[in-house]
Amino acid sequence: MSGEGPGRRRRPGRGAAPELPAVPPAAPLSSTTVMARDSVPLSVRIAAAWSWRVLLIGLGIAVLVLGLAVAKVLWVPVIVALLLTVLLNPVVDVLVKRLRFPRGLAAGLTVVGLIAVVGGLLTLAGQQIIQGFADLWDQVQSGFQELLNQLENTPLGIDSAQIDELLSELGTQIGDNSGMVVSGALSVTTTIGQVLIGMVIALFCLLFFLKDGSLIWAWLLRLLPQDGRQRAYEASRRGMVTLGSYTRAQILVALADAVGIGIGAAILGLPLVVPLTVLVFLASFIPFVGAIATGIVAVLVALVDQGVGTAIAMLLIVVGVQQLESNVLQPLLLGHAVSLHPVAVVLAVAAGSLSAGIIGALLAVPAVATINTVVLYLHGRDKFPYLGLDPGSFEAELRKLEGAPAQLRRRSRES
Repeated sequence: MSGEGPGRRRRPGRGAAPELPAVPPAAPLSSTTVMARDSVPLSVRIAAAWSWRVLLIGLGIAVLVLGLAVAKVLWVPVIVALLLTVLLNPVVDVLVKRLRFPRGLAAGLTVVGLIAVVGGLLTLAGQQIIQGFADLWDQVQSGFQELLNQLENTPLGIDSAQIDELLSELGTQIGDNSGMVVSGALSVTTTIGQVLIGMVIALFCLLFFLKDGSLIWAWLLRLLPQDGRQRAYEASRRGMVTLGSYTRAQILVALADAVGIGIGAAILGLPLVVPLTVLVFLASFIPFVGAIATGIVAVLVALVDQGVGTAIAMLLIVVGVQQLESNVLQPLLLGHAVSLHPVAVVLAVAAGSLSAGIIGALLAVPAVATINTVVLYLHGRDKFPYLGLDPGSFEAELRKLEGAPAQLRRRSRES
């Protein structure tokens, strides 16, 4: 007796393939459906297929930009801290390797030094503004009075009484809309509070990025699947090289802009030379927009202080410095490390400004350049082949996270 009843299925032998369940045949399309599909031209079907995909991509980008705009209090300080980490990490390494400082102490001293340098520059610029603004304001008033005198002699016939009436009406309008003025003042206060909170977060993140940055990144990479961790680590190494190259080169370019325009303003005998130099240095980190804005400010100061001739001379100096920057310094310093098309730069600056204002425009280009390097590496194009592969470093950081003994870690580094 085989013991197989009619309701039992025979098991396949050892060499036989297992039986698969039968797949029901697909339901045939009705003639109406076939006719409706065939009646739509192929070009329309292709356009429809592209349309919903493009709309989906645009929706994703819009959601991303909106999310960045809402959460800018969090991500802007982190990116600022990351940029400063790339810039200041060599200083910490020197303190650790040559002076034998503990890494935590070296990171703390570096942050304190950064605060001292930035605070000193802002204090110097503020003193210069306070000292020179009074004289500049007197010149503005005298120039405005001269303009009124010229308007009285023109065919328009605008006299001082009409000007006074317009000014009094303007004061009345401001009084009637005092609620809007108060709300604007409150919004400014809120913005100042957000800036202060962002500065605290950035300094806090900077301290721990300098102290434990490699461990933090290893912990994040450990969340990925094991097969992709090493590849992601190598891509991040390339991205950090791009970010460091951009930061150092942009500092040199901004310094060249500031020194060139500052020397030009000093030769022309303009006031507020130091504040103008500091303003040009800070604004030069924003591509295109920063250079144009600071150039306009310098020309306006020259116009108010010494007239049209000096303003034209200052304009020529600004244009010459910016041409030297864009045609010589940036290609020489940035070169292959940060290779972005001008269209990508403009779109990145626009998206950054929509997300986080001036700070977003400042951080957009380095972020896009770093992402571009990482994506190219993950797709098989290595912009920095000389870096090679470094699996030992990543494995050592993982062992630190797992609590490996210090002696084992030293052996791994020596090997």
